[in-house]
Amino acid sequence: MSRSYIAGVLGVGALALALLLFEASAPTIAQVQDVVNPEPSLEASQVLVGKASWYGPGFDGRPTASGVPYNRRALTAAHRTLRAGTVVRVTNLRNGRSAVLLINDWGPVPEDIQIDVSEAAAEILGFRRQGLAPVRIEVYRAANASL
Repeated sequence: MSRSYIAGVLGVGALALALLLFEASAPTIAQVQDVVNPEPSLEASQVLVGKASWYGPGFDGRPTASGVPYNRRALTAAHRTLRAGTVVRVTNLRNGRSAVLLINDWGPVPEDIQIDVSEAAAEILGFRRQGLAPVRIEVYRAANASL
């Protein structure tokens, strides 16, 4: 065997070992997300329980009550009493999935529905196919409220 072949094999082996060591010390996706998107440290100022529905393609691009066009892929929601700009965490009580959403619209119209979420939020919460789900809504920050 030539010296260049042996040096090449040793070089590849050293590179593989370095990559293994780096992989072992590299942060996990969850650790990176905790730094980039930490859980809210605030306590909920209000907790609501009720049914959630979602609104989708037919409303995409139409203006919301806040004036921002509805985007079915954004993590937003509509609520009858919470002001636009309010941040909430919605938790599906059937499966435990939750999402932090921004209230940017007024609604929903049916009295028995507490909140109307975007299609993307319904997908994350795991009820897009069913259309409705029992939820808990934790209000973290009301619009224009001091923290």
